[in-house]
Amino acid sequence: MVFNSLTFAVFFTLVCALMALTNGKKLQALLPWPVNSLRHVILLLASYVFYGWWNWKCCFLMLGLTLVAYGCAAAYERDGKKLWVTLGVVMPLVILGIFKYFNFFVDSFCALFGLTRAGSLNILLPVGISFYTFQSLSYTIDVYRGKIRAEKSFVNVALYIAFFPQLVAGPIVKAGEYLPQLREDRNISPDNLQQGLQCFALGLFKKAVIADNISVFVDAVYECPAAFHAVTVLLAVAAYSVQIYCDFSGYSDMAVGCAKCLGYDLPRNFNLPYLSKNVTEFWKRWHISLSTWLMEYLYFPLGGNRKGTARRYLNLMLTMLIGGLWHGAAWTFVAWGGLHGLALCVHKLFLKATQGREKKENPFLSALSMLATFCFTSLCWIFFRSGDFATALAVFKAIFTWQPGVIHLSSWAIFGLTCVALASLAAALRSRKRGGPVEGFYPLVKLSTIPGLTVFFLFVGLTLGLAYTGENPFIYFQF
Repeated sequence: MVFNSLTFAVFFTLVCALMALTNGKKLQALLPWPVNSLRHVILLLASYVFYGWWNWKCCFLMLGLTLVAYGCAAAYERDGKKLWVTLGVVMPLVILGIFKYFNFFVDSFCALFGLTRAGSLNILLPVGISFYTFQSLSYTIDVYRGKIRAEKSFVNVALYIAFFPQLVAGPIVKAGEYLPQLREDRNISPDNLQQGLQCFALGLFKKAVIADNISVFVDAVYECPAAFHAVTVLLAVAAYSVQIYCDFSGYSDMAVGCAKCLGYDLPRNFNLPYLSKNVTEFWKRWHISLSTWLMEYLYFPLGGNRKGTARRYLNLMLTMLIGGLWHGAAWTFVAWGGLHGLALCVHKLFLKATQGREKKENPFLSALSMLATFCFTSLCWIFFRSGDFATALAVFKAIFTWQPGVIHLSSWAIFGLTCVALASLAAALRSRKRGGPVEGFYPLVKLSTIPGLTVFFLFVGLTLGLAYTGENPFIYFQF
């Protein structure tokens, strides 16, 4: 069940209807427990139905991880033994390693020592396992650090890990961000629906109109890069930058919108990443929930920048290499993470070398920095998109040898690049007018007015009319 499907539309409508029924004051008088508890049970059951739609057997895996997190956190708070925290961290990582990385590491070992492998284990990769594994780790670690108290309610912990709007592709929500909301009286309201539906519609446009239509062109080029002219390959590389942004930020927008409709707030996951002036800023704007998770739960525990310059750069590299491997069990993802880690180290060295110098804002240099950062991240995406190093090298060869071949200037690729550029420009002008930093925003209208409804339905109609009709799952579902 995916957000951009009729099945999900029916499912979400039913969930909203059930939740709306709990708003009645008469219902509370009939219940022997708080109505909030009933809402949590409804959402938990809905979340397991949503996840089980792919493969119901995977629900037992998620339930197992939830039991580990709940039990270990409760046991640690009860007797203070670090053994429980160790179990709560190691067991989910072992499970993740078996399901996602077993074949990868065995194949790499055999290739390294020239061994012949008889065959691979046919292990099903559960959708979104990396995301809800990180959330279970967040809960256990935050209890250990004293940031939150262990939940007495198993339903609350289970709902935190399984909450369906962000279950399979994020944002990765920390326990301290979500669990306090369960103690509040949150539910469907006209204001929540008004904001949530518009966020969802914006995300749907990004995914179904821009990302999915671009994917046809990008897939064709990456399938046989040697057949296309360098201009076409360059356009495909730039187009993939737009595709993955619109695909993933589109999912995040839809997740935020669904959660808002139900009365819950999820953190922002993207903030105009292609307006970044350097790689450090890029990672503050791209997949924000993952970058902050890696910083808080990996970079800082490794020592961060507290143990000297050399150790700081080593920690940066390790964090980005592990972050690359988190995305997929392939060396191309490790290379992608390594390039970003190297770029972060270079930028830190540059900042250290220029420390103390007076810096004046130069619009031309700022624009040049944005362009250079976009070019670097786009070239790095080649490793991310390619199925293997041979494909990645073929793409680089086509670009840097100015390869002759078929010239195809995809109208959808140009349309997508134009949309992202114009939206970024609008956000930049808005921020300049308000005198603050450049930040993205949701262009919401008032659905209680006729002009607002007209604009909204025209936008929805445009989305449905231009939407790609083929099957194209969200890119981050594989992670």
